[in-house]
Amino acid sequence: MSLTLVAISDTHGMHESIALPPGDVFIHAGDLTRSGRIEEVVEFNRWLGSLPYRHRIVIAGNHDFCFERDAEACRRALTHATYLQDQSAVVEGIRIYGSPWQPWFYDWAFNLRRGAEIKQKWDLIPMDTDVLLTHGPPAGFGDLTIAKERVGCADLLEAVRRVKPELHVFGHIHEGYGTFPGDVTTFLNASVCDVAYRPVNPPVTFHYAGNSKR
Repeated sequence: MSLTLVAISDTHGMHESIALPPGDVFIHAGDLTRSGRIEEVVEFNRWLGSLPYRHRIVIAGNHDFCFERDAEACRRALTHATYLQDQSAVVEGIRIYGSPWQPWFYDWAFNLRRGAEIKQKWDLIPMDTDVLLTHGPPAGFGDLTIAKERVGCADLLEAVRRVKPELHVFGHIHEGYGTFPGDVTTFLNASVCDVAYRPVNPPVTFHYAGNSKR
């Protein structure tokens, strides 16, 4: 069994301008909206319905306030994808776990304090996770800002080392875009927008070879 995963993140309402490659599973790692209004989710969902992928997985990000305020209303609006908020979905034998949280970043959505508060969320990640989907990056991978500061979450990295997913997809730090191979896990910052909010980074594909843990 082999699947092609197509990953993007941080589209901020500019999804229509993205040229998407062929694949089997579409993944969006959050910040699908610009200002976090449910009307933006409705429009995004219309676009999702036009995509040719067999499966579509979405999580929220720090811009997506409506998912934090009324997740159920947003779920109902997102009819063309599976929305994950500290949950798993099994897609053709691959277990994908999604979570929208990141370390506190101004007063945006899905913020938690570093340390015990955010660690409680990462402790929920099941050991049989094959693909991990978070909005924020782990420490040391795709987390280097334009100010040359590493802002990723150390507790998230510890969770990745514990769970050992084959792939970890995230975004949030636009200037951290890229693929970062690890010893066990491939780390993928799929931010479409650059630091100036221009949708210039192409989607990233990952060929999953069927090494499911289950």
